[in-house]
Amino acid sequence: DHGTSVEFTIKGRYITGKQSIFEYLKNTAIVNPHASITFHDPDGKKWTFEKATEIVPIKPTEIKPHPEGMEIGDLMKYAQSSKQKNVESFLRQDFSRVTKRIADEILEISKIKINTAPGKLTRDNCADLIRAIGKVKIMAPQTDCLSPIGDTLIKKGLMHVMDGLRPDYYATPVTRAPKTANGNPFVVEAGIVYGGDIPSESQINILRFANRVPLLYQQGACAITKAISDMDWRRYGLEQRGGKGIPYGPAIILVHVASTKVPFTSEGKEAIASYPEIINEVTAALRLCARNLKSHLNKIERRSKTHAKFEIVQEILPELAKKTSEYLNRPVPNLDRTITKIMNVVWIEPTLEKLGKNDRRCTYTIYNYTNSVRNFGLHAHVPKESVNLALFTDPCFRELDDTGRAFWEIKDLQPSTSTVITFELN
Repeated sequence: DHGTSVEFTIKGRYITGKQSIFEYLKNTAIVNPHASITFHDPDGKKWTFEKATEIVPIKPTEIKPHPEGMEIGDLMKYAQSSKQKNVESFLRQDFSRVTKRIADEILEISKIKINTAPGKLTRDNCADLIRAIGKVKIMAPQTDCLSPIGDTLIKKGLMHVMDGLRPDYYATPVTRAPKTANGNPFVVEAGIVYGGDIPSESQINILRFANRVPLLYQQGACAITKAISDMDWRRYGLEQRGGKGIPYGPAIILVHVASTKVPFTSEGKEAIASYPEIINEVTAALRLCARNLKSHLNKIERRSKTHAKFEIVQEILPELAKKTSEYLNRPVPNLDRTITKIMNVVWIEPTLEKLGKNDRRCTYTIYNYTNSVRNFGLHAHVPKESVNLALFTDPCFRELDDTGRAFWEIKDLQPSTSTVITFELN
């Protein structure tokens, strides 16, 4: 995007599958929706992941370590290398979010003298400082040192790259407030995709990221996997044998950890270490996403029950009325008001009709089975490349935006009546 071109050659063995170059680039495109990526594979096929947004991430700023979550060894190392003359200045000048009041409070609890030189702090002194830091209320680390993706762009990235799987539902992504692990600020983000053509017989697919970089190896050794395995996913609608382990079902879970210093398990940077702070934050983020998923699954179940009720009312009642009228030799009564009393719902019934090899007619019938006049908007996400505005001839049609979202406005739909919206795609 900035006119920089870098070329280099690497000799290696090209493989396919979950740990392939293609998967790495595809996953990179999900968490970097501002980037456009083009890949030419060894077979000569060209793959392009277009950017999903023009919003470029803000460059993170450099900050000092945060005192919360600090370990004894790291605190001793910081103390030995400090240029400050006393421990109070060391706390105020070498750490972020520590004011003079907070520093004095820490020293008072730890019973360490203010004029003690940082280089003379013993291991016991550092242990006392860490215990005191845990008892003092310190402001959370600032977020401008991190580069989180944000819930809106996570969803855009997933929708842009996962479109081939046609998921039914994108749970609202979650970006947690910043926390600290070993003195380093971090933010956890999570998202869940469900349904569509995602395989349902196998374990869910886990997409792990650290600072916008995909983690393809050592999944079992990663804190993200541990947090997912330790959750009880059965209460959220996914199959999990024994209540532990990676769940089964048509779902994809995305977790991104952004930190000034991600604690990897090795120099290979393939898995995140199982720090309790990180596991707790990943679990909290996933629970929020999972609640959204559970709410969606409950809606599907309610819709399924309502659909069965709708079919019974629509098919059996008219037949019953017809037979009764024939038997009594009377006109067939209008059942609209009766059906309205039974259903008490605004019901949308979609149908898809095949017109030719590549053409489809989409029909939405909206029934107002309530006792009130209804006004509402109907939104649909349609494949933009298949849309011809001339096909949207319905008088209720209002607009189609750049992302393929169509909008109809339905006004004054009377009780016990219905309206039909139809459009074609090629």
